[in-house]
Amino acid sequence: RAPLIALDVETTGLDPARDGIVSVGLVPMHLDRIASSRSRHWIVKPRAPLGAESVTIHGITDSQVRHAPDLDQILDELLGVIAGHVLVVHCCDIERQFLNAALVSRIGEGIRFPVVDTMELEARMHRAQPRSLVDRVLGRKPPWVSIRLADSRARYGLPRSRPHHAMTDALASAELLQAQVAHHYTPQTALRDVWQ
Repeated sequence: RAPLIALDVETTGLDPARDGIVSVGLVPMHLDRIASSRSRHWIVKPRAPLGAESVTIHGITDSQVRHAPDLDQILDELLGVIAGHVLVVHCCDIERQFLNAALVSRIGEGIRFPVVDTMELEARMHRAQPRSLVDRVLGRKPPWVSIRLADSRARYGLPRSRPHHAMTDALASAELLQAQVAHHYTPQTALRDVWQ
C-alpha cells in the first residue's frame, strides 16, 4: 500500500512561466480512507499579480494574499508533508508544472514526483469504451464525455463540491480516486497501472 496524498493548487492563470500559485491544498489518503483531519491548506502570496479572471475563478483576492507568506516560507513544511507519498491530482500538468516552476524560481531546482492523475484515469476509461458495430460501420465517433472534476464525480454519484478551492478540490480528487478504484480496479491493483 503506497501512501497517497491528494494535492491541488490554485493559480493566477494557466501559464507556469508567467503565473503563480495562490493556494495549496493537501489531503492524506489511502484507497480505503481519507485522513481529512490531517489535511493542510495554505494561501500564499504569488509573485505574479492576481487578475480579475483568476479572482473570479478561485475567489482569492488581493486582500487575502497581501499578508500571506510567499511559497518559499512554507516550502519546507509543504515538501515535508508530501515526501514519501504518491500524489493524487486531477490534471497533473497543472500541479507538476506550477510546483516545478515555483521551485526553480525560488531555489534553483525543480521537482519531479509520482502522480496518480484522476483525469487521465477517467480519460482512459472513456477511450476504452467499445463502439458498437453499427457505430463503427457508420463511422460514428463515440460521444464526447467531459472529464472535468465535477463531471467525473457526478458519474460515480459523488456529491457536488465547491470548485476551484485547493482544499476541496484535493478532497474531491481523493474521493474520485476511491470511486474509480471501486468501480474499475481492485485495491490490489498495482500502482504502476494507474500512475504517471
